[in-house]
Amino acid sequence: MPTYEYRCDACSHEFEEFQYIKDAPLKKCPNCGQNKLRRLISGGAAIVFKGSGFYQTDYRSDSYKKSVQSESPSAPATAAACNNCPSASTCKESTSSESAKPKTPK
Repeated sequence: MPTYEYRCDACSHEFEEFQYIKDAPLKKCPNCGQNKLRRLISGGAAIVFKGSGFYQTDYRSDSYKKSVQSESPSAPATAAACNNCPSASTCKESTSSESAKPKTPK
């Protein structure tokens, strides 16, 4: 139900009234009782979003998402933990099943 603003031309009384859209505008002032009431034009209410929120990144374009994916490192997390290799992306030691076993000296 919209809120309408009214002003009386006789006594300058201003107030807001909740009315259905199909209702006729009020004519009689509740303050002075004269038929000099007029509906004011107002800016209306702002849009209210209810919920957890909206974020700028929720609606990114597909081209932006693809460029971010291409820039992100594609190495698995286990390879990044390898300290023996100069390049974690070419590390074979951390991805093999033997690296999970403790090495015993011969």
